[in-house]
Amino acid sequence: MGQQSLFQNRTFLFLFFGSFLAIIGFSMFFITTTWFVISDLGSANSLGMILIAITVPRILMMAFGGVLADKFKKTTIMFSTSSVQGILLVIIYLLHNFNQLTFMYLIILGFCFGILDAFSGPAGTSLIPKIVQKHQIKQANAVIQGLGQIGFVIGPVIAGSVMEFGGVTNSYLVSSIIVLLSAFCMFPPFIKEGPVENTIKQTPFRDLVEGLSYVRSSRFLITGILILITLNFFAFGVISIAIPILVETYGGTPINLSYIDAALGVGMIVSTAIIGTVKIRRRGLTSIAGLIATLFVAIAFSQIPNLYILTALAFLIGFSMTFVFIPFFTSAQEDTDPRIMGRVMSIVFLAMNGFDPLAYASVTLLVTKGFDIQSVILAFTIVGLIIAVTILWRGHTFRNYNSNY
Repeated sequence: MGQQSLFQNRTFLFLFFGSFLAIIGFSMFFITTTWFVISDLGSANSLGMILIAITVPRILMMAFGGVLADKFKKTTIMFSTSSVQGILLVIIYLLHNFNQLTFMYLIILGFCFGILDAFSGPAGTSLIPKIVQKHQIKQANAVIQGLGQIGFVIGPVIAGSVMEFGGVTNSYLVSSIIVLLSAFCMFPPFIKEGPVENTIKQTPFRDLVEGLSYVRSSRFLITGILILITLNFFAFGVISIAIPILVETYGGTPINLSYIDAALGVGMIVSTAIIGTVKIRRRGLTSIAGLIATLFVAIAFSQIPNLYILTALAFLIGFSMTFVFIPFFTSAQEDTDPRIMGRVMSIVFLAMNGFDPLAYASVTLLVTKGFDIQSVILAFTIVGLIIAVTILWRGHTFRNYNSNY
């Protein structure tokens, strides 16, 4: 591989652009569906159920997705999942175009979308150590994550603009085209992936048990996974479902919704750029500090009844969040046996994404019972802050972890 830079690495560039387009398409789908459900179906409870349908399959299938990522070519998995997701979006576009897009169709198609995500996430994350040099892993993660956050900014802005001037139907059409383009970039001949490392022949169940045992034996991984669960259940999951409810409550439009989501993404871009250029030795302490900062800003978010101030606070939440997961992701990738990388990263991804549906369900249940959405955010973030401070106090191994790269 020599000493080539990341941007001279053709394989990395295809992964780079494919991931970028996939995130733009998915974020457009997410924001369009969110607005369609809130404005046309008029139910926060329906929104929660659809978001659960999209995310629950991640919990059910993520670990198995990691097993497949270790058994088969990761590029084949990513190309296949992006292609099918693009086809699903075309189906959603056609249903909406003919006024046939119902709550039940969204539940079913969202469920399928979530299953595919369970396979593509671990494959993409575990591919990075195979295509870059070890000392470039942190930079590669920062670039991919930064590009991803640019996608999360661009996607909502495109979706909000298209919905404002062309309606929901056209927003679904554009998102389907972008996801199919991402599948084209993931075409296996474009991404020269090395051979599969896991050549041990054993049952998928045994593969899964081996991955779980590996994680359980590492105090660093266990603590990092607990931090990700805290971030996503008590902060990000709650904020994600609260944003469209708050926009509707305070009389906002799709543009206001896209502004807040874009601000969240811009905050993540800025902090990702910092992480990509600054050497972080004490990655464990950085992750804990990022979690505590995120929760403090989320507490402020729970107290402000103004959409413009909430947009600024969303920027700060995004800025803080990135300091939680990129240092941990990078350390996990550097230190994990490549043979079981997919399974370990699938468990990390499960902690990153799998607890969102529980947050969605809890928040929507409390809102439908009459609790004020900002009071719900405050309660969740205070509990998360207590857990974060406890980890800072008790997590000696994680807190004192130093990087050699």
